[in-house]
Amino acid sequence: MALTLLRGMRTSIPFRSNSGMFFTVLRPQLSRFTTRATESAQATEPKAAPKSIQLATKEAAEQKTQGFEAVIGIETHVQLSTVTKAFCSCPYNYGSQPNSTICPTCMGHPGTLPVLNEKVIECAVKLGLALNCEISMTSKFDRKQYFYPDLPKGYQISQFDIPIAKKGYVDLDLPVEFGGGHRKFGITRVHMEEDAGKLLHSESGSYSQVDLNRAGVPLLEIVSEPDMRTGIEAAEYGAELQRIVRYLGVSNGNMQEGSLRCDVNVSVRPVGQSEFGTKVEIKNMNSFSEINRAIDYEISRQILLHKEGQADQIVQETRLWDESSQKTFTMRKKEGLADYRYFPEPDLPEVVLTADYIDEISKSMPELPEAKRRRYENMGLSMQDVLFLANDDNVAHFFDSTLEHGADAKLACNWIMGDIAAYLKNEKLSINETKLTPLELSELIASIKNGTISGKIGKEILVELIAKGGTVKGVIEEKDLVQIADPAAIEAMVDKVIADNPKQLEQYRAGKTKLQGFFAGQVMKASKGKANPVLLNKILGEKLNAN
Repeated sequence: MALTLLRGMRTSIPFRSNSGMFFTVLRPQLSRFTTRATESAQATEPKAAPKSIQLATKEAAEQKTQGFEAVIGIETHVQLSTVTKAFCSCPYNYGSQPNSTICPTCMGHPGTLPVLNEKVIECAVKLGLALNCEISMTSKFDRKQYFYPDLPKGYQISQFDIPIAKKGYVDLDLPVEFGGGHRKFGITRVHMEEDAGKLLHSESGSYSQVDLNRAGVPLLEIVSEPDMRTGIEAAEYGAELQRIVRYLGVSNGNMQEGSLRCDVNVSVRPVGQSEFGTKVEIKNMNSFSEINRAIDYEISRQILLHKEGQADQIVQETRLWDESSQKTFTMRKKEGLADYRYFPEPDLPEVVLTADYIDEISKSMPELPEAKRRRYENMGLSMQDVLFLANDDNVAHFFDSTLEHGADAKLACNWIMGDIAAYLKNEKLSINETKLTPLELSELIASIKNGTISGKIGKEILVELIAKGGTVKGVIEEKDLVQIADPAAIEAMVDKVIADNPKQLEQYRAGKTKLQGFFAGQVMKASKGKANPVLLNKILGEKLNAN
């Protein structure tokens, strides 16, 4: 099959390698099919001194004082976690051997017909409700015509003029370290469509391999209103969408796997101007921190061009974010609006929903991140605590379950955010992958609170419970960790430590009162950490100041 692509002739031929079957597109060595960042930078970057770019980047956080503001909108593609693809029975598993989960339907063979996966509709309605959208009782699929080697049919099944959901919004809270505050961003639409395959470009640039495993995988595209003004707002918007799809269970939301992909549109305009500036699209961002940095750089770049009287160099284009250089580079210019020649998909019927169907899905919805944050806030937790707990549904569920067993909210939060979070980070585990249970965390908190064990012993028990499981009572009994609360026993240990350290006692009574910590440490060492710290400090203070 001969394929014509941009310049020159491309020939698509299948070949098999040790890692699977690929379809390869051969091309001339100097093809413009892949634009290299360095070449693009030389051709498109304005001639400005490095210090000017750095200065503009620094000033980006104070855009309004410069007389400019940014306008940001995001198109987000969410890959659904359905068992099979959108229009055929092929499974999709990330990391499968290339071209191993394909069939005539998702390969676009003539004579094949699509059959809609009902689960896709359910996921779309769930997400639409979660984003406070109006759900279309009747919607339809359309063919979006365009040519690319990883699109085997020559068109994509999508939704054009009647999306399944529209006119919604999302609420979120900005991180405390970025100033905090509540934000509300509009959602233009949510529509269903299928994914394309994937091109794997060779290092030499002379050919590309086509993996069609992803072709036909169901997607939901979420289009925001241009309501964001900073990189951190856009990054937090993307993070909130990730939280929502994970809470709903419609997608794993992993950016590194391509399950959640964000394309950002950025323009700048003078403050007070209602007309939008020239829009630039940014792609190739693999984390929310990259989204933040890419947007802030692009805002700085555009403001700098305005200040230097080169606003005409801001053109409608797609730019790629390069993490190594922390810059955006031109990928391709957009000379006009693409004509996708949409028309209704003739092989699929309309999607007609009933009120009962929507009500049933609505009743099955879990508590979403925004509602959870407000509930935690009403418990008296700080915003930093609230954002940490609600960020991960598994952590939030663990926290809620711990409270159900009678634990104090703030104490449970402190343990989860402190020692537990540190252990999980160090071991690269999720809270569900440990052997600690909410019941035992509540028992641990209670044992410290009632004086059975000290906080220091509690930390040791926690590590044991996380790694090996068991019960708090069992570990205490097995290792004889019950706190020493007998005043006579503690007094005897204090007397011995004081008698063994006459020099330090003399220095303490000469005014070096900080040495009380030294004596307390020696007693704790002698008691193997089991001495009641409150009782210890009381007796120690009396003894040290006796004469």
